[in-house]
Amino acid sequence: MITGILRIAFVLIALCALSAQAAPQKQHKTHATAGKQKNRLIPATGPAYADRPEAMALADDIAEQYQLNRQWVRRAIGQARFMPEVVRLVTPPPADAPRNWHDYRNRVIDPVRVQAGKKFWKKNRATLERAEARYGVPAEIIVGILGVETLYGQQMGNYRVMDALATLAFDFPAVHPRAQARSAFFKSELGQLLSMKHAGIDPLKLRGSYAGALGMPQFMPSSWLKYAVDFDGDGRIDLFNSPADIIGSVAYYFKSFNWQPGMPTHYPVNFDPEMLEMDALLAPDIRPTFSVANFTFKGALLEGPARQYKGLLALVKLQNGGGEPSYVAGTENFYVITRYNWSSYYALAVIELGQAVAAAIKNE
Repeated sequence: MITGILRIAFVLIALCALSAQAAPQKQHKTHATAGKQKNRLIPATGPAYADRPEAMALADDIAEQYQLNRQWVRRAIGQARFMPEVVRLVTPPPADAPRNWHDYRNRVIDPVRVQAGKKFWKKNRATLERAEARYGVPAEIIVGILGVETLYGQQMGNYRVMDALATLAFDFPAVHPRAQARSAFFKSELGQLLSMKHAGIDPLKLRGSYAGALGMPQFMPSSWLKYAVDFDGDGRIDLFNSPADIIGSVAYYFKSFNWQPGMPTHYPVNFDPEMLEMDALLAPDIRPTFSVANFTFKGALLEGPARQYKGLLALVKLQNGGGEPSYVAGTENFYVITRYNWSSYYALAVIELGQAVAAAIKNE
């Protein structure tokens, strides 16, 4: 969704395009609000898109696809403005720029975030337990997601989502290696944002991240429409202000991507230098591909419960700048977390933040 999902250190948040395999969403009768914003709106300073023929052509397509008033869609997209800051933020760093797991982890898992996580968990313990009972997703994973994404609602974004998505739809930086695909993705998200009008949401008033992600879980519009649930039973969905809707929606998102209750997310891994086939182990990237027997045959060493694991594994490599990389053996559940944000660094940060908050509560 999930959003969420985009928001986040060095990658876009929640850019999830896989389809759900769960029950269809119910109708939502009333609108969600944009929540209390702690910071002022970041203004869009560029020209409006009203004079861009491709923008008006997309407006007509969106109106037809989502059965929206054509003139309303044209006005909505036409008054959206180009945001140079958004282009800067999504422009990729140089290809040789080093990534550093230890630095990233230290930025995300700090005392402020852990203390905020404790407060959120304790205040919403019953709802977290109810979400785990219904969807099978542990509280520490949900708490980890919300902490990494928005520091439990403290940093939900101050860009007008219409301006951010229009900028990324029509002016995505050409230097990006997947610029055409990303532009198409954001055109789709722009259409789905406008279609939220059918659910009683005013898309023109929503604030979010520079990538267009919304609310505490930072769901993209498509994730909101597919995975957001009314978990507090008040007849509407509010991912800005309702902790129950937020918790339930994150849990439902993971269930939709086949989270398996009780399965670990990863195991420690070492290597046998005489048998190691590192290129073969890394070739599938982070998608679990290897049985334990095949994993160890290629020189990966597992210990304890990992040797009895019945599922598939992936070798996950995390760079540490100029130092030695870190590695873990990722399970199918580790891969599910990367469907929220396509980054192994993000996934491990979510896991370890949730663990840190759980440990802090236990040690009180």
